[in-house]
Amino acid sequence: MQLRVLTSTLVAGLVTVGLLGGYLADSIRDGLFEQRLTEVLEESARSTTQARTTFDAAPAVTGGEVQELFLSLVRELQVGASSQPEVFLRRSPGTPRLNGVNDLSTRPEVGALITPDMREAVRGSDVQRWVSVAVPDAESDDEHPGLLIGSTVTVPAAGQYELYYLYDLESEQQTLAFVQQTLAIAGLGLVGLLGVMTWLVTWQAVQPVRTAARVAERLADGNLGERMTVRGMDEMATLARSFNEMAESLEDQIFRMEQLSDLQRRFVSDVSHELRTPLTTVRMAAEVIHASREELDPAARRSAELLTTQLDRFEALLADLLEISRFDAGAAMLDAEAQDVGEVVTLVVEQASMLAERRGVWLTVDLPERPAVADVDPRRVERILRNLVVNAIEHADGKPVEIRVAADSRALAVTVRDHGVGMTAEAAEHVFDRFWRADPARARTTGGTGLGLAISIEDARLHGGWLEVWGRPDRGACFRLTLPRRAGITLSGSPLPLEPPREEDEPEPPVSSSPALDPTSVPDLDRMEA
Repeated sequence: MQLRVLTSTLVAGLVTVGLLGGYLADSIRDGLFEQRLTEVLEESARSTTQARTTFDAAPAVTGGEVQELFLSLVRELQVGASSQPEVFLRRSPGTPRLNGVNDLSTRPEVGALITPDMREAVRGSDVQRWVSVAVPDAESDDEHPGLLIGSTVTVPAAGQYELYYLYDLESEQQTLAFVQQTLAIAGLGLVGLLGVMTWLVTWQAVQPVRTAARVAERLADGNLGERMTVRGMDEMATLARSFNEMAESLEDQIFRMEQLSDLQRRFVSDVSHELRTPLTTVRMAAEVIHASREELDPAARRSAELLTTQLDRFEALLADLLEISRFDAGAAMLDAEAQDVGEVVTLVVEQASMLAERRGVWLTVDLPERPAVADVDPRRVERILRNLVVNAIEHADGKPVEIRVAADSRALAVTVRDHGVGMTAEAAEHVFDRFWRADPARARTTGGTGLGLAISIEDARLHGGWLEVWGRPDRGACFRLTLPRRAGITLSGSPLPLEPPREEDEPEPPVSSSPALDPTSVPDLDRMEA
């Protein structure tokens, strides 16, 4: 901002000073010229009157006498004038030439300045005629501005002659150059002073804003104790006080939120641990009842089965809560080893085959020709893929689910694509949030806890990888897991695309006697269909 204000001020100042300087220079030039023109016209008029009086009173009748009169008059006119102009005396065309009488001039080399047009204008007028000319310098190749003034006179015994005065305006030109140079220096000095003043004023205005920006950056980095220095009672001091009050309020709110978050984490962790003991006891009692369910009446038998099912869900919820609490506490550890992720995918598909059979969903697996080996924690990768595959089966609405594995030199990727109900862009932004569901009223057959994808993305981050999602309503969804092949590799891309082609053909299920995967055929196939 300071640079923009300074630049705009300097540009405006230069334009203003340039226009004003040009106007003043033109005015001074015109004033000097008009003043000098008036002076030389008056002086030349007096000299012409003197010449006419001298010619009228002269008794010269011969050529020699007239020539002698010319010499004395020209010398007298040049010396007698205050400006000492160059004097030219020329015989007018049509005037008879008198023997012994020649044209005279005090500077013959510049006689070419008297042009035929000028002479014709002088002869045709009863008053003085003048014209601006460029007078060559006698000592150099430079030229000076000048004025050529002419009029006619009558010479005794010789007839009509033309009398010219050449005035050099070099002194006025030097005065004008000095004034223009002074104006230029003064203008540049004024612009420089304006630039310095603008820089100082903008610096005083911008410096507090820069300080506030630096303090805000440090606050964003977690240094919540940073504050601005308050000086005086002006607007900038008010800004600093308001900023400090805002920072104090943010620090207090963040502190209270951290305390609340710590309390929540401790509560979840403590409750999860405390519930495991009574849950174990209830589980033992439920197993006894479930083992004797055949001896119970139908209503009690159904209750025993429901009790076992809900206890399974309760244990899964407690396990997820404990895992989340470990992530929150930073206690989650990665037990990495070299593992072919294709084998993990195969294991997950085998485990999900029964659910796929119940839901009428075909599973298609595409594995690379070479093993996709990476340094991973097999348990955590299996948990991620199990969550993705089970979710895809749940939301596939009986349509195929496609699982692809690919790898390059730096990363490997697994995509799980379904063609079911899909999701909106807003839902995709929240799909990894804890306990979030796009449709809370949706019927579920597997009894999810709402923590599966939240745990999955934490597992992916623990590996230094990504877990991403794409979805469109009625076009299905695609989840992509990207993991580095070696520890310490920073991911810059993924071997598989996340978004499928815009016009994607829906795959047709192959002819088979059963929609479930045949586990016995999985290890021998690179591409599996179920």
